[in-house]
Amino acid sequence: MKNLGDLMQQAQRMQAKMEGLQAEIAALEIVGESGAGLVRVVMNGAHEVTKVEIDASLMTEPKEMLEDLVAAACNDGAHKLDAAHKEKMSQLTGGLELPIGKLFT
Repeated sequence: MKNLGDLMQQAQRMQAKMEGLQAEIAALEIVGESGAGLVRVVMNGAHEVTKVEIDASLMTEPKEMLEDLVAAACNDGAHKLDAAHKEKMSQLTGGLELPIGKLFT
C-alpha cells in the first residue's frame, strides 16, 4: 500500500503545480499586433481583450479595414497566448504531450 500513498502524494503535488500554473497563465498579458504594429491589443490569460490601441494614422482608412486589423490583432494575441500556455504546460509535464491543458482549462 505504500505505492498507493506515494502515488496520492505525487498527484497532490501535481495538482498544486497545476494550480500555480493556472494562476501564472491568468496573470499573463499578451500583446497582439497587426498592420505592422499600427493596431495592438492587450489580452489577459483568460483571452479577454483589456486594451486596444489604434495608431491615429489609420483613422482615415475605411471602417472595414480597421475592423479587419482589430480582428487580426486579436487573433495574433490569441495565438501568442495559446503558445505561451502550451510552453508553460510543457514545462510542467516535462515536454510530454499530455491533454492536461484541456482537462484543467
